[in-house]
Amino acid sequence: MKPLQGKIALVTGGTRNVGKGIALGLGEAGATVYVTGRSITDKDVEGITSAGGKGIAIVCNHENDDEVKKVFEHIKEKEGKLDILVNNAWGGYNRLRNRKKYKGFKWKDDFWKQPLELWDEMNNVGVRSNYVTSVFASELMLKQKQGLIVNISFYASRKYYGNVIYGVAKAAVDKMSMDMAVELKPHTIACVSLYPGYINDNKTIKKPDSKKESSQFVGRAIANLASDEKIMSKTGQILIAAELGKEYGFKDIDGTQPEPYDTL
Repeated sequence: MKPLQGKIALVTGGTRNVGKGIALGLGEAGATVYVTGRSITDKDVEGITSAGGKGIAIVCNHENDDEVKKVFEHIKEKEGKLDILVNNAWGGYNRLRNRKKYKGFKWKDDFWKQPLELWDEMNNVGVRSNYVTSVFASELMLKQKQGLIVNISFYASRKYYGNVIYGVAKAAVDKMSMDMAVELKPHTIACVSLYPGYINDNKTIKKPDSKKESSQFVGRAIANLASDEKIMSKTGQILIAAELGKEYGFKDIDGTQPEPYDTL
């Protein structure tokens, strides 16, 4: 029996990159994984089912609270519970991914040169959206007196990574995780921040690379956390995927043991 067989998970913003790999890693462990995205289709979650779990796509714009609420109403109706929430949705890379539309944008521009709209882009979907989904998830988890909330963050919370607003957003995610953990702990619900490393989803066994990690490796980190009977000992902490790999003994898709991308 797979470790997350019978568990219900939700991964926000899981149509590509880290979110997609996280969903795949949870599916690999046997979980039923609901995945949200603005234009997600059933095709986007086929890999989850192929990996051994069950992938379910739900269209959702995490800037819209009503759409988010409907996601949880659907999960409550279909499953009656939620065991794992992974807050991965993030709007902060919109300008980097749409350079033609946002000509002249420079990630490392001084903060006084950055467009003021960047604040909302990084804090609405990625901070506020994490809060909203955690509110709805907690309502389900409180009834079952157990659960795990994982907020995807990054070292920029603790170190300068070339963009002031980016650092502020990640610091907010970390602080939110710590404070939510305090209030959720009496109800046996864990809440943590998790830092991925340098992501490379083109890793293969033929060309192993321990300096980078696949997004699926991050999913394996969360699967191991969710399977840990002593998970409450980690609640409120900032965790690093590569360090969890060494602690729990799981490896990446190319068989390597990735090293942490940075130090805190």
